[in-house]
Amino acid sequence: MTTELPEQLRLVMRQWTTGVAVVTSRFGSRVHGLTANSFNSVSLYPPLVTVTLEDRTRTRDLVERSGVFAVTILSAGQKQIADLFAGKMGREADRFAGVEVFSLESGAPLIAGGLAFLDCRVVASHPLGSSTLYLGEVRLAQLGEPGEPLVYHNRHFTRLQEP
Repeated sequence: MTTELPEQLRLVMRQWTTGVAVVTSRFGSRVHGLTANSFNSVSLYPPLVTVTLEDRTRTRDLVERSGVFAVTILSAGQKQIADLFAGKMGREADRFAGVEVFSLESGAPLIAGGLAFLDCRVVASHPLGSSTLYLGEVRLAQLGEPGEPLVYHNRHFTRLQEP
């Protein structure tokens, strides 16, 4: 594989518009989370989702140790939350400071004000070079307040626009 292909893939994937989610986990008293767009539904029967996490992240370490993760699908008004959990306020910043959270069965934090929430148990993991793909069984799914989703396109968080 040439070194040009990963960069070309990055440029191409910037054209894929996705929703924005925060993936969190808890192990003991440690919590962490990150903004992710590498999140997908896989199956309804059984209820399964995937998330891919870079191996060097604290969130991936907690998912690996605890075997659980939670997903908050962000609303259009939560751009600041997306930036915070993307590390734009600094890598060492407490991402949960001043953020209203709650938890469901797993204890992993969910972000209040999201459009929807999933509480998941890891059922499989697959190393992928510098990342790990986690297959999660959805244990609980809950809708938040109705609203517009936050979306990500070409390195920017944005909103849906009517044609």
